[in-house]
Amino acid sequence: MATSFDIVKRHIQMREKTDRQMSNFWLVLYFLPVFVTIVAIGYFMVSFMAQFSSVDFVTEYDFVYDEALSGIAFSWVFVGLSWFTSVFVGLIVPYFLVNRRKTHFNRQKLLSENLIAGIDSVAQTKEVDIQDSLLSLRKNVEETNLDKTDKNPILWAFLSAFIPFLSLYVYYFLLSDFYKHEKLENNFWKHSNNALNQLGINFSVPQRTQPMPNRSFVLYLVLTIVTMGLFGAYWLYVLLKDPNEHFDYHKQVETQLLTTIDSVEL
Repeated sequence: MATSFDIVKRHIQMREKTDRQMSNFWLVLYFLPVFVTIVAIGYFMVSFMAQFSSVDFVTEYDFVYDEALSGIAFSWVFVGLSWFTSVFVGLIVPYFLVNRRKTHFNRQKLLSENLIAGIDSVAQTKEVDIQDSLLSLRKNVEETNLDKTDKNPILWAFLSAFIPFLSLYVYYFLLSDFYKHEKLENNFWKHSNNALNQLGINFSVPQRTQPMPNRSFVLYLVLTIVTMGLFGAYWLYVLLKDPNEHFDYHKQVETQLLTTIDSVEL
């Protein structure tokens, strides 16, 4: 029968699947609809001017309707392509951002609960009273669970793609949730460190060198509006970078935790 520490190990090994690193290539997708729209407008203007410039206002002119209709048709193709890329980007970007929030938070929840159970089991085996530390750990997990609501990535992807400006709310809760998550997680690792040390188990939590800053949603929203969406690219960059750095820290602390667990004799 697998012990709680064995389950913790399994959750650590799942990290590569749940804590997905997202590169800055996603910023290209942010500008893709804009690029396609500019091309569509440019093609329409060039086609219109070319047709208009061919008109001879002095002599009788036989207007070629087929050419005009062809130009208009191609313009509408670009308009449709612009709409399609907007919907595509509106679907795929929120989906991947919200999905990695969901998978990471779920993994961390299960890892934390099983780590507490494992520490409690060792304490009972060694007959060491660490109830205060265990209480602090359990309160931390309860607070973390209460602070997070489950977000369905498919639902939020479709809503943000088809409801104007809803993607800004998605950006808001991604910005806010990861910051709160990291603050609570810092306390969890601190309490885990104390509990394990009380049991005579050496667990040294690495220093977090790149803590997640508390970014202002209002400021980011105003700057996005003032710059007509251009600042949104930086906002997306932050939503890529901050969790990536958070996941990098997880790799450090969980590697140390894995070494610590392997040294425990049950």
